Amino acid sequence: MILKSPESVIYPVPAALISCGAVASPNLITIAWTGTVNSTPPMCYISVRKERFSHHLISEMRQFVINLMPSTLVQEVDFCGTKTGKIFDKFKETGLTPLLCEKLDTVRVGEAIVSLECEVVEILQLGSHDMFIANIVVTHLSDSMKDNSLTGLIHEQLLGYTKGYYHHAGDPLLNYGANSLKFK
Repeated sequence: MILKSPESVIYPVPAALISCGAVASPNLITIAWTGTVNSTPPMCYISVRKERFSHHLISEMRQFVINLMPSTLVQEVDFCGTKTGKIFDKFKETGLTPLLCEKLDTVRVGEAIVSLECEVVEILQLGSHDMFIANIVVTHLSDSMKDNSLTGLIHEQLLGYTKGYYHHAGDPLLNYGANSLKFK
């Protein structure tokens, strides 16, 4: 089957909660268009619609935090993606906890499993969205990651998104490189 028009159907993706704006008046926006773009130095991106309230906050301050959230907070994450920061104080409305960042002049979300403090290095204007490419300057892991190892992420119920639906990460299937395929 071929779709009537091309569509980006690269799913699942994280349903990331992005914190941005000044410490005194931070905002939250839910973003599904995010990912890694480089390992050394560690870099990532988010893509934000130009008309979104958070777009100008990120453009002006050139910083944001990617907060990967547990699936138990799906209602709060959805609220932050469907309500505007022009009207709502999303931290107050959702009861999420703003915590000061280590290196940025904004806040991160206390309930996040992972928080990545990011400094924007480039903004690509792409069409409906602008892509903010950023250096990751600090990585925070929640206390639930007891061994302080990223391998603990496979046991967390990280919130994901697939074309209009939230879900959580599934069970581990195979360790990287542990396949038993035989090549001729």
